[in-house]
Amino acid sequence: MGSSTWSNDAYTHLKKDYSTKTTAQIFTSNRLNKDLNPNGVKFRESRDSDVHPNSIAIAVYLDVTGSMGSIPDYLVRNKLGLLMNTLIAHDVPDAHVLFGGIGDHYTDEAPLQVGQFEAGTDELNDCLTKIYLEGGGGGQNMESYSLAWLFASRHTSIDCFEKRQQKGFLFTIGDEAVHPTIEKTRLKELLGYGFGEDVSTEHLLAEAQRMYEVFHLQITQTSTGSAPVILKKWQELLGERVIIVKDYENIAEIIASTVAVVLGANLQKITAGFDTKTSNQVTTALAKVSSSIAVKQKEGIIAL
Repeated sequence: MGSSTWSNDAYTHLKKDYSTKTTAQIFTSNRLNKDLNPNGVKFRESRDSDVHPNSIAIAVYLDVTGSMGSIPDYLVRNKLGLLMNTLIAHDVPDAHVLFGGIGDHYTDEAPLQVGQFEAGTDELNDCLTKIYLEGGGGGQNMESYSLAWLFASRHTSIDCFEKRQQKGFLFTIGDEAVHPTIEKTRLKELLGYGFGEDVSTEHLLAEAQRMYEVFHLQITQTSTGSAPVILKKWQELLGERVIIVKDYENIAEIIASTVAVVLGANLQKITAGFDTKTSNQVTTALAKVSSSIAVKQKEGIIAL
């Protein structure tokens, strides 16, 4: 997948159409969409093509529980174009973006939803708006973000890594902590596994990090998202790869800037293209990431 191209004109038309629609009219799925069902999927693929000869796989998993359900709507209405244009402007012209949804595997019908790696306006819009905004969650201050790591490590095939040893990028976005374990019985139900064992969050993270630069965007606009105990748990897992987001309206800029910086772009040059408020917030959010990359590059280490 990912052989189509981004069009600003097409996105402008979509934005105009969405301006008169409600969230329910844009996100029409009232259950898990068959195209996003992970059960039985062998691989989601990001492949090089004539139009994208140096593809970079970028997976973005959005928390679709009650407190976070407005983020996909805001993204598709306002910032999908900025996400793609920022990548293209800073030497990432061949980005393949996969949108997915995350919930709670203990309580939700659709705790894992997985689109395709795409590059074109219509295809990205289609994947994003097929996400079922379930609005659930288990009330335990934890969600199943590690399902994104499991799927990425076991069920994606990406040319950037397989051909060029360049890791893809994986972002989870939410305001909760992550469940410590995914049980084998639930993996059978969700993914069709005929056998297996319970797997820990730490194990799944390590699996995903073999192929992907893994980040989590922690939205602090809710009481849960800003809770010190939850932030501490994330920092113990991911260190500087936990990106603190004070305003979810900036997630597109943060995601695109993170990818570009890891691939060698200058953060100051990237943020110069944003308005002052956004520039300041993105710079603050990525300060630790940018600093870590600079240190490692100085030591001769290219990838995080």
